[in-house]
Amino acid sequence: MNNEIPTLVLGAIAAAFAVGTILMAALIGPKRANRAKLEAYECGIEPTPHAVAGGPGNAAGQRFPVKYYLTAMLFIIFDIEIVFLYPWAVHFDALGVFGLVAMALFVVNVSVAYAYEWRRGGLSWD
Repeated sequence: MNNEIPTLVLGAIAAAFAVGTILMAALIGPKRANRAKLEAYECGIEPTPHAVAGGPGNAAGQRFPVKYYLTAMLFIIFDIEIVFLYPWAVHFDALGVFGLVAMALFVVNVSVAYAYEWRRGGLSWD
């Protein structure tokens, strides 16, 4: 039980900080709500209740580009890859050949996904 005490203390401090900052923001934060603040934020594009028919110059009638969401998902995927690589790098010598083969397969798997996305043009901003 003595080995878990520092982890429990750190978890309690993190939880207290999270709850404390939320409470402080609710107590001392500004409370001037207006119509613009209560609306959903959609990347600077004015939301419309329905699609407006218009020509090429009318932004309200065009589709919203999903490239931003795809880029965010790619970032999350490769960020998760880094999260898996850090513990492997720390315990590299203790894992031996099994750890090396397992991580090589993982990196090959992620590299295939990266190459596929690159070939499809998901990384270009044209």
